Amino acid sequence: MKTKSELTKICRAAVCGCLVWSAGCDERKPQAKPVVNFIAVVHPVIPRETTPALEAPPDLSAEVPELPELGLNRTQPAKPHVAPAPAPEPTAEKHVEPTIAPEVTTEEMIAAKTQTKHDLDVAEHNLTMAQGKSLNPTQQDLASKIRGFADNAREAMRAGDWTKAKNFSKKAEVLSEQLVESL
Repeated sequence: MKTKSELTKICRAAVCGCLVWSAGCDERKPQAKPVVNFIAVVHPVIPRETTPALEAPPDLSAEVPELPELGLNRTQPAKPHVAPAPAPEPTAEKHVEPTIAPEVTTEEMIAAKTQTKHDLDVAEHNLTMAQGKSLNPTQQDLASKIRGFADNAREAMRAGDWTKAKNFSKKAEVLSEQLVESL
């Protein structure tokens, strides 16, 4: 059996061999020199004896006609001013879209009211229990959903839709119980 120092030497030799093998050959081709496009600019040489002497330019005078004055001459007539249409007269009654709600008997409505109030009280109590503690992002999201359902339940209560209010308050209560369990 080999000792620990022999195994260490073998591992080091294997690593060095891998490094040498992966480094590639010692002979490397020199990089090709890039081809440079250039244009040789040749200035023609004109002998001085062949250039003719230039004459003085003739004195030419040109008369410039006077330009007409630029003004705001309109070729089209001004657009007529149109008075805005009169506002419609306000009507005494507003047209409110009817909401479709199931018919509820008075006993069911009373039961829904008491259940809604109980569920909202439980949800609020559970939220106050979690208020002083540091919440992780999931618990914070759960708390915001509870508040949203509670607000929706209160809004449905104001509208007189006790069935919807009971549903929202029940959701708020169930989520608040989950929040308390996760604390």
